[in-house]
Amino acid sequence: MPERLSAREAIALVADDFSEIPYPVRQSKPDGPLAWQGYDASRARAAERTGEQESVVCGTAHVEGTRAVLIAFEFGFLGGSLGEGTGDRLEAAYVFAREHRLPVVPLVATGGSRMQEGMVALTQLQRVARQSALTREAGLPQVAVLRDPTTGGGWATLGAGADVILALPGAQVGFAGSRVRPADADPSAYTAEAQVSAGAADAVVRQEDLRGTLGLWLRLLTAPPTERESAPDPSPAPAPVPPPLGATGLPATGWAAVRRARSPERPRAQAYLDAYFTRRAALSGDRCGGVDPGMLCGFGEREGRTVAYAAQAGTATRPAGYRTATRLIRLADRLGIPVLTLVDTPGAANDAEAERQGAGAAIAELFTTVAAARTPITTLLIGEGGSGGALALAAPGNTYATPDSYFSVIAPELAAAILKRAPRETEATADQLRVRPQDLMELGVIRKGPEPSEPRR
Repeated sequence: MPERLSAREAIALVADDFSEIPYPVRQSKPDGPLAWQGYDASRARAAERTGEQESVVCGTAHVEGTRAVLIAFEFGFLGGSLGEGTGDRLEAAYVFAREHRLPVVPLVATGGSRMQEGMVALTQLQRVARQSALTREAGLPQVAVLRDPTTGGGWATLGAGADVILALPGAQVGFAGSRVRPADADPSAYTAEAQVSAGAADAVVRQEDLRGTLGLWLRLLTAPPTERESAPDPSPAPAPVPPPLGATGLPATGWAAVRRARSPERPRAQAYLDAYFTRRAALSGDRCGGVDPGMLCGFGEREGRTVAYAAQAGTATRPAGYRTATRLIRLADRLGIPVLTLVDTPGAANDAEAERQGAGAAIAELFTTVAAARTPITTLLIGEGGSGGALALAAPGNTYATPDSYFSVIAPELAAAILKRAPRETEATADQLRVRPQDLMELGVIRKGPEPSEPRR
């Protein structure tokens, strides 16, 4: 079992200048709303043991230079459970965050809702969800840190409902706490590591790295107020187009374009992201039980400015990949951050498992999200552009292409097969499909590409 930090220790782990916010004062009933015998005595013992008056401590602090509202759970106070008083404090924290335009960082460690307050305690989850929703609508990010344990309603609201979810190693994370699971349940499924593998959380972060990682996320997701206030046009400018890293001359034929794009020597998304950003932080998972390593998503810093990215890594994109990209673009849209997408896939995964995972619905949702986005989206085709599985990630009217890429309604080999042509006619079919970058520009599918970089030696 990992070390269980107190609320104050968790705060000290990420910040040095914590200042509590004022809490509302509620006229409490003897032994709580249910008149649960001995409840007041339990609260008094918890207060004496922890030095706290409730199961959460809320206030403001600078995390690596970015001011935020911190909500730290005290597990030593009745298991960090949520009661009516907890709800009062949480609501006050979210209201304060909106009034002062601050991001919210829940440092979660809770066993769930407080039994001694019954349904009154459980309904605090609705109250918290409402405050979180209002904070989303205000365009403020929420970055959760999952401590040990994070279970029950605390996980299902402040934890899983955050925009970015970080977790400490070995933390118990799951809706079902250890005492209410089936006797034969696999305990490894209820861990931070398992939640990241299932796409329900973004990363496991060691204690010694937490301050730096959290600080980077807050910096990337929060634009300095002076920049927003001084800008005459509040809408973000499009992301600059990365220059091509590979071949510089245009392909002579359609088949040459296909071969170039499929070459193992061609730079992939990772190389483009490394060259484009000074530093970045990755999102992981679709929040529906899936992760696709072939879709790289996150936020990065380019010349002091934040740009979101969703990049295909050259493999057939799985439903989880499309859903993760959708999640990324929606978050960037809400925060007013421009998006860069890198297209490189032979197409959507077409195996039976992909169909069972809802490939069609996932692609449709991404098409709709790109079409509806208010924030600028810029696309660079860096390799293969295989049919709708590639087009879903492309920005209409703002797509560029490198010289070692192609875009096609269907792979030339498959087109030849459908037309019942001999395999030797595949190359001619590629020409007919007009898949080269210069063909795509003439057709109005792409814009003129960025200037090429110096040839690689």
